[in-house]
Amino acid sequence: MFLFDQIIFGPIHSRRLGLSLGVNLLPTDAKICSFNCIYCECGFNTTMLESPIPTREQVRETLDAKLQEMKAANEIPDVITFAGNGEPTLHAEFAGIIDDTIALRNKYCPTAKVSVLSNSTRIHKPTVFNALCKVDNNILKFDSAIDRTMKLMDQPVGKNINVAWFVEHLKKFEGKLIIQTMFLRGEFKSEAVDNTTDEEVEAWLNALDEIRPKQVMIYTLDRETPAQNLEKISQKELKAIAKKVKEHGFEVSVAE
Repeated sequence: MFLFDQIIFGPIHSRRLGLSLGVNLLPTDAKICSFNCIYCECGFNTTMLESPIPTREQVRETLDAKLQEMKAANEIPDVITFAGNGEPTLHAEFAGIIDDTIALRNKYCPTAKVSVLSNSTRIHKPTVFNALCKVDNNILKFDSAIDRTMKLMDQPVGKNINVAWFVEHLKKFEGKLIIQTMFLRGEFKSEAVDNTTDEEVEAWLNALDEIRPKQVMIYTLDRETPAQNLEKISQKELKAIAKKVKEHGFEVSVAE
């Protein structure tokens, strides 16, 4: 497991997004999230230690300096990605930070996309919803259309969220979103977990038909996971799922 130890990190080569400059809106020494996913590369949630949540001003100033540096080196990012040590939309000034980032992108690297990787738990908040509508890649997690599996994989924190809630709010983007789904199988706390079964995939595809995203990203485990006994899904299986997504009329990408 690892944590991002800076506000701005990278650039790194993302499996899904290209040359990505990362933005972490959470402490550099803690994982804070409204999910506690069993597969998260940052590990399970922790408590804050010494590092505070960065202010909007700190994020803007640090990103400004990094983009200036990259432009001078003729190293333009393909994307500026909000990810990091937990759920970025938990930041109280998330909407303002998105506005700042778009302005800086337009100033230094207008060809770069602004992406947000979110777990979808705060999309009911008007400020969060409106901010996500402004970014180029509004990438929202939707791991299963079956409540038991979603709760087992994603472990929602402090809120009784169900699949119907997610579908209802994801539909409100009217297609201006990318659905991202992790496929895995294994065991957690003596319970079997597998979102690749025919029942799971069919329910998930039916939910996609309701949500109508502009794109679907599917992937599987790539790094160490906090929960043991989880298995990576083969490329053959992922491509078979992707074929079904295409048959439902959606653009789909499979992470290698």
